[in-house]
Amino acid sequence: MRDRALRVAAVVGTILFLINQLDVVVSGMFTALVAGKIALTYLVPYSVSTYSALEVNRLR
Repeated sequence: MRDRALRVAAVVGTILFLINQLDVVVSGMFTALVAGKIALTYLVPYSVSTYSALEVNRLR
């Protein structure tokens, strides 16, 4: 279950990073705030995927 959540986070997080933060990073405006946003960009899909998998298993 964790491996799948990591794969989902990698794919979805990367797509969201490219959409939302790539221009900031490329322009050289990388700050601690941007780093935090990037971390959340990957953490949110990981959390959603893990939660969904746990709920499906709980309901079975």
